[in-house]
Order: sequence, then C-alpha cells, then structure tokens
Amino acid sequence: MASGKTTVGAALASLLDRRFLDLDEWIVARAGCSIADLIAREGEERFRQMETEALREAAGSLAIIAPGGGAITRAANRELMSQAGIMVWLDAPFELCWQRIQQDEVVRPLAATENAARERYQQRLPLYQQAQVRIAINSHQTPKEIAKAILLQLSQ
Repeated sequence: MASGKTTVGAALASLLDRRFLDLDEWIVARAGCSIADLIAREGEERFRQMETEALREAAGSLAIIAPGGGAITRAANRELMSQAGIMVWLDAPFELCWQRIQQDEVVRPLAATENAARERYQQRLPLYQQAQVRIAINSHQTPKEIAKAILLQLSQ
C-alpha cells in the first residue's frame, strides 16, 4: 500500500505509450462505491474476488497494470501476473508507505492503524520478493525517475 504503483504505473505507461489500468479504479467503477464501502458492505473476500476478476480481464492487454497491494496474496493472481507480464516490485520501506497512507485522502480500511498496516506489509513481503524486477524506492525519487529505473532494469 502506498508504494507508488498508480503514479509510477501511469508514468511508465506514458514512457512506453501504453494504456494504464489501475485495478482499484476498475473495482470502484464496477462496484459503484469506494473500496472502503465495498469492504464494509460485502467484506474483504468479495473485494478480492473482484480484484481477481479485474486482473483476469486486464491480463490479456498490453497495458501497464497497477494492482492493489494485496492482489499478490492470492495464488491465482500471482499466476495471472507472472503469465501475463513482468511483475515489478516497488520496494518502498514501510515508514515511507505509512507516511503516504497518513497523507492520502483515500480511506484504507485494511491499514486503519500503523500496526495493522505494518502487519500486512510484513505478511506480503515474501510474496513481493518473488517479483522478477525489484526497484528500491525512496522519498526523493519522482514517478518518472522510478519508471525510467524500471525500463533500465527491463533492458538489461
């Protein structure tokens, strides 16, 4: 959460002249409500099901796709992502992610407290580490600089 997937994904898509898809935005459009409201109304499992549906639909395109931070927790999603493209891990330290979460206007029901956010971060870390490309993130980088770092790694 809050590693920069959406902003970096959009910057990368722009550099590559590709379509950009944010799966959270797809879910909000389909559900007709915010993710926080969807989770409150139908539960996290329904949200995860919709996330998998969105990923399955998007996986066949040549788009740059920004999944939610928890999409990787489902084995089916990891398989879809690895088959459909290259998984890039934006390796932002927890402290930076937490700072961004606190500053963000988006309600993150799965990271309501620092402890809850840290626990999810730690649980997901081994899954993120399976990505083919790892990009270390710090607070001084711009989305375009990070996108260029991704392109550099992909060209090696």
